[in-house]
Amino acid sequence: MNDPVLFDLRELGALYEGRFLSRPNRFVALAELEGSEVRVHVADTGRLEEILTPDRPLLLLRNRPGMKTDCTLVAARMEEGWVLINTRLHPVIARRAIERGVLGFVPRAVRNEVRYGGSRFDYRVDDAYVELKGCSLVIDGICLFPNAPTTRGVRHLRELIHAREEGYGAFILIMGLRPCRCFRPHPRRDPEFRKTFYEALGNGVGYRGFTVGIDEELKVLYRGELPLCGAGEDDASPEALT
Repeated sequence: MNDPVLFDLRELGALYEGRFLSRPNRFVALAELEGSEVRVHVADTGRLEEILTPDRPLLLLRNRPGMKTDCTLVAARMEEGWVLINTRLHPVIARRAIERGVLGFVPRAVRNEVRYGGSRFDYRVDDAYVELKGCSLVIDGICLFPNAPTTRGVRHLRELIHAREEGYGAFILIMGLRPCRCFRPHPRRDPEFRKTFYEALGNGVGYRGFTVGIDEELKVLYRGELPLCGAGEDDASPEALT
């Protein structure tokens, strides 16, 4: 990819560094920002237990007055740097990667949020349906998805299989948000997703994966392809996969 910049977080507006305190529920976190406690909207409803830990530096966007929360969570600083957390940005970033050939070809046309059957896929790319999943969970160097049960994700995979049977192209696109050597569906968090994922691949649904990172200028960069883990590669340690 000639231009690795997929998005500039500064386009969102002024960003502030806060500190994670707690997460009362899936959608809300409490953080310290400039000496005060603020309520933070969390767009990613996954567990994020390895990311949202006490005192974790957070990158926050202030919400407009009148909203139920004071700020929106954009990213968290891990050992490797800032990690994108806000799932609402995933479709914008991945679309730019698709337009630059991450599916293996440069498309003629890309449409967002396209209905098919009982689902709404993230993209229609030429004559192919594409569903995007962002992956922030990394254990023993392996990117794993999902990090919580996802009936919606299973339904999307089954609809991709159906689209393929009807003669359309179909892809599951994984965007790794942290450095890892390969991707596999999580073996324990949602066994039905794991089973359906491999069923989809066996029925002609294509897999594509790539990783992104955030540089110190807060630009989201394409970091490279994210291959599937090979059959000979062990799963992450069992005690880590509960």
